[in-house]
Amino acid sequence: MMSSQVIQKTWGEFTPDEVFEMAVLRSEVFFLEQKIDEEEFDAADRDPSTIHLWITDDEGMAGYLRIVHNPQAAADHEGIPDSLGRMVVRRSERGQGLAQALMRRALEIAGDKPLYLHAQDYITSLYAQFGFEAQGDTFLEAGIPHVLMVRHPHA
Repeated sequence: MMSSQVIQKTWGEFTPDEVFEMAVLRSEVFFLEQKIDEEEFDAADRDPSTIHLWITDDEGMAGYLRIVHNPQAAADHEGIPDSLGRMVVRRSERGQGLAQALMRRALEIAGDKPLYLHAQDYITSLYAQFGFEAQGDTFLEAGIPHVLMVRHPHA
């Protein structure tokens, strides 16, 4: 049974089981399904300022998204230091609105802050629903076409 509640934690609040579930979900989708050929877990996962959001069901973590604050990345992203990333939904739960629920919660947390994300090319319409606009050309990231998308809440 799916929980409609979005769970929000920092790395220090994770239980060992939650870390395991996150690793399993992200590995299943990014490595096994999408054949990502680059490091998927990084220092941002453990950064105390990163906010992890997820939704669970009887099988564990069904959808996940993180909010990262990285001032060093701002120069490459229109001066914006905050990003959304690692959006993932288990294959069996796709089409159930989990990505939208995670996005709504992330935008509540971000408030009026501008945000950027690197969207896989095929899913840009999801992010456009939430005010993100594509910027520049498509680029390869981890062997998959992506596009930079930016959201300026009061533009």
